[in-house]
Amino acid sequence: MHELSLMAGMLGIIAGEARGQGFTRVSRIVLEIGALSGVEPEALRFAFDVSARGTVAEGAELEIEETEGRAQCGACGHTVPVRGTWGGCPACGTDALKVIAGKETRVKYLDVD
Repeated sequence: MHELSLMAGMLGIIAGEARGQGFTRVSRIVLEIGALSGVEPEALRFAFDVSARGTVAEGAELEIEETEGRAQCGACGHTVPVRGTWGGCPACGTDALKVIAGKETRVKYLDVD
């Protein structure tokens, strides 16, 4: 379960920011998780519940915003939603699709005290 190490890393970054910026508590964390990131949101929630104990984020509300995968065709410029494995461009039929969104895994926003 790589979500546990991913969450530990995110909480480490948040702890560093707390020291640097002088906040002592995080009341809300908003994460942005892309559909193509390979991260399972429910596993990430579990990892947060386990990992946040004893940190500035203990007791914080965790909000996860899931973003869809999108790709753009290098041949015709058409943008299409994608999930996992995909075929060719529905507009021109070439297989020149390049992922432009959906791989994100990031802390988008924090509410702090």
